[in-house]
Amino acid sequence: MHAIGLMSGTSMDGVDVALVQTDGEAVFWRGPALTFPFCSATRALLAGAVEDARGVNARTDRPGRLAAAEARITELNAQAVEALIASLRLAPSDIAVVGFHGQTVIHRPDARLTVQLGLGERLARRLGIPVVADMRAADVAAGGQGAPLVPVYHRALAAGLDGPRPLAVLNVGGVANVTFLDGEADPVACDTGPGNALLDDFLFARAGLAFDDCGAIARRGTADEAALARVLAHPFFAAPPPKSLDRNEFREVAKARLGLDGLSLEDGAATLTALTAASVAAVVPLLPATPRRWIVAGGGARNGTLLALLERQLGVPVMTADAVGWSVDALEAEAFAFLAVRALRGLPLTFPATTGCPAPLTGGVVFRP
Repeated sequence: MHAIGLMSGTSMDGVDVALVQTDGEAVFWRGPALTFPFCSATRALLAGAVEDARGVNARTDRPGRLAAAEARITELNAQAVEALIASLRLAPSDIAVVGFHGQTVIHRPDARLTVQLGLGERLARRLGIPVVADMRAADVAAGGQGAPLVPVYHRALAAGLDGPRPLAVLNVGGVANVTFLDGEADPVACDTGPGNALLDDFLFARAGLAFDDCGAIARRGTADEAALARVLAHPFFAAPPPKSLDRNEFREVAKARLGLDGLSLEDGAATLTALTAASVAAVVPLLPATPRRWIVAGGGARNGTLLALLERQLGVPVMTADAVGWSVDALEAEAFAFLAVRALRGLPLTFPATTGCPAPLTGGVVFRP
């Protein structure tokens, strides 16, 4: 099947859209991908929706700015699919399914609550293509973490890679997550800790910057090692996989224990970047074995300072997804195309060792035009 995947992650920086050919088990072809950055007004709307989501008690609640944000994210995802199809001179009938992640605004698996904004039925009618959405809900309802969802796609891609095992795939978005792969066994996965979200928020508040381009700001600073130790003492980092985080889970912890208000722009950026690297290193003793190499995707793979810290702390080769023939930017969008096909076929999206669900579970809601 030709499937399109959509991803707008916890970094809230834009929509990625990608085309793949797959049967939900093997990946036959990875097609073109596009990225559509959010404008400042959309970023502000989504940030406001995240704040308003603190009052959400049920998946259908849409207080404050959530309803407007949901309509906006649906429209932008529709435009992204239409642009990709047009660029390839395809028709909607050429596409079997669209995997629509939506925008996460709250993720509290402890309360069996996760909300991804997005109107799947509206998107399906607009595109004239079946849409699979709401892919985390079934796992969370069954007692799983609902995240990460991409490990089964990492496993499919890694099947075509030569080289030493075990292998770890690290995605650094707003939150960072790892997939541990060793042979044919089901993947082991978890969120490792803050990814780009805390750093991006810090830089925007201090300097109006969306992100640390190539890690240049952090490179000029010095990390506060004592403050890092205080944050890493949080029990999350010692908990075994599977485990997951809300985007803002460590906002107050970082504010209280890192003392960011007393740090310069450069030292604050260095400390937050070091926190991401250190939290990844902290997960290694919790994995079934020590990975012999790491592949990094997501926005963090563009941060040279972070990559250097990771290689130093992990002590094994660290390479980007681009370097092994995958895609740093499109990997998650491709994954949601793959997951949509699996959902159509009733194949599992999550596993006990990736989310803590009681048994391998399929998921997603199918909307037909």
